[in-house]
Amino acid sequence: MRGRWIPGIVHAFKRTFDAMTDATYPHLLAPLDLGFCTLPNRVLMGSMHTGLEDHARDFPKLAAYFAERARGGVGLMVTGGFSPNIAGWLKPFASRLSMPWHVAPHRQVTRAVHAEGGRLCLQILHAGRYAYQPLSVAPSKIKSPITPFTPRALSSAGVERTIRDFVRCAQLAQEAGYDGVEIMGSEGYLINEFLAERTNQRHDAWGGSVENRQRFPVEIVRRTREAVGRDFIIIYRLSMLDLVDNAQRWDEIVTLAKAVEAAGATLINTGIGWHEARVPTIVTSVPRAAFTWVTRKMKQHVRIPLITTNRINLPDVAESVLARGDADMVSMARPLLADPHWVNKARSGHAALIDPCIACNQACLDHVFENKRASCLMNPRACFETELVDAPLTQKKRFAVVGAGPAGLACATTLAQRCHAVTLFEQAHEIGGQFNLAKRIPGKEEFAESIRYWRNMLAETGVDVRLNTRADIAALQAGGFDAVIIATGVTPRALNIPGHDHPKVLGYREVIAGDKPVGARVAIIGAGGIGFDAAEYLSQRVPSPTTDIARWSHEWGVDQTYANAGGLAEPAPEPSEREIWLLQRTPGKPGKRLNKTTGWVHRAALKMKGVKMLGGVIYERIDDAGLHVSVDGTPQIFNVDNVVVCAGQQPLRDLYESMQSVGIPVHVIGGADVAAELDAKRAIAQGMRLGAAL
Repeated sequence: MRGRWIPGIVHAFKRTFDAMTDATYPHLLAPLDLGFCTLPNRVLMGSMHTGLEDHARDFPKLAAYFAERARGGVGLMVTGGFSPNIAGWLKPFASRLSMPWHVAPHRQVTRAVHAEGGRLCLQILHAGRYAYQPLSVAPSKIKSPITPFTPRALSSAGVERTIRDFVRCAQLAQEAGYDGVEIMGSEGYLINEFLAERTNQRHDAWGGSVENRQRFPVEIVRRTREAVGRDFIIIYRLSMLDLVDNAQRWDEIVTLAKAVEAAGATLINTGIGWHEARVPTIVTSVPRAAFTWVTRKMKQHVRIPLITTNRINLPDVAESVLARGDADMVSMARPLLADPHWVNKARSGHAALIDPCIACNQACLDHVFENKRASCLMNPRACFETELVDAPLTQKKRFAVVGAGPAGLACATTLAQRCHAVTLFEQAHEIGGQFNLAKRIPGKEEFAESIRYWRNMLAETGVDVRLNTRADIAALQAGGFDAVIIATGVTPRALNIPGHDHPKVLGYREVIAGDKPVGARVAIIGAGGIGFDAAEYLSQRVPSPTTDIARWSHEWGVDQTYANAGGLAEPAPEPSEREIWLLQRTPGKPGKRLNKTTGWVHRAALKMKGVKMLGGVIYERIDDAGLHVSVDGTPQIFNVDNVVVCAGQQPLRDLYESMQSVGIPVHVIGGADVAAELDAKRAIAQGMRLGAAL
């Protein structure tokens, strides 16, 4: 009797605890009954290519990656896209599931996920005209503006073969142990190309009328359901908002959703925007949950569960989306790169310890487009679960970390999580370093979440934080530390032209911090990342539209009434209150070296604000008349009220150099090591890797 009574009490306590924690997010953590299976919560880890999918040799790493997230409590996951045939490759020899011998490596992944109690669907993605390879095909022979290859138009027989290839891919996924598939019908890939007149100019049974253009996806779903049976998840990724011209109308999308439901889809996921759209959809300047309205608009038309997506990063955001009835489930990809234990932390009452996705794209999407393995700026362990591992802890040690910027914070918290004693010295009154400037830039407000996370982690792991404290050699010697980590950051590079000390001249730090007033006419010297940030800070009105979905949609031309095909309207940017020139020494267009997936957004935003950008500028001097320059040998004067200097940084490493002869092991990380463009991705990775190794 006693042996039964104790487990019963434990089980009852667990039920009570779960009920208490689930009450915080009752919609997010509620189960979702799909008929033949029940998902434990309403969180879908959306598809995102990592680079591990492309080679069978990397599948053990892919298995560890997904297993970690299954262990973290995610209700359902979707892999990166796998092509159903060679023509659908995203790039040569990229991920594909089309032959029987492709199945075995996938079983490593599905077994690892199932061992952790998770569920995983394979995404079937045919790149269509977005393929970066010469064998690409499309409904019509129309080149994409973002790829160099002109696709071959599929014949009628080719269309039928492609449908069979989708079905065969789903059957192979089922054989490999996947719980279902997601059929990628959005973002401008092949299926989406069949749906829009923009890319489908056929005159056969697969083009022309709406019914003909929709036949391709409906047949794929119908035949897939026939092939895999009833008890297999089929998610259809429906483009609910194309955001390009000559695209689908809302009534067409509703018709397709109903047809896909009737054809056998289990869930409909929301797709937003084509890759060639002029509207940003996932970068940090997009407001949180900016597109859930379009999923809500679909709710009245179908009975199967709907998934909404894009810029949902924290439990409070997800809960509010579900509570107001916008969708039945939320899809997140990058937030689960940032923190694989996102769901469990929300469930256990530790949402404050969720490592946040700040939608920077620097280590995830930028890496994918550069043919590198994806990871996460905030969590460098992502996709490196089998490699970035903690060294065995043989002895608890004492460490001093000097500098509470991103590098120092990453190192200090990693060391403390491994049970080392850590003292963190910071001469400023707050932690965060350069992130305290970044969070003030319109569209980068999410950087404040990073500081929030680190502040909570410092408290959780017991780091001894000493703010307003300048560490010196004597204090570090007296502290009895086993090693010292220098993470003192950078100092702005001085401007070296006559008049550099003129009252008109301001540094970017004092401008962005709001310490000095700035006039109505401004020249910015330096068009790197900081120069663009300064220009956005000075050109945007406060508060920024990036925190207001209606204002942001109006500014970028997203029609929430859906009166026009594609959901587009005329952009209506709010005018800048300043006249701004953004200048660089290097010839050519400023901003070319910005990150691939976000740089175009920064350039477009400044263009909308009327910021004038100029390359090939030689700076001569600054005086009462303004900034004197020459461009292509022609003298020119910018009659400005202020000149803001964003001319780069240099390492602040005096303490590191002084410590070399003290006899205490010393390491240098972050900007103090390399100052180029304040690379937070490198700084955080350095900090975490060092913390894991010591």
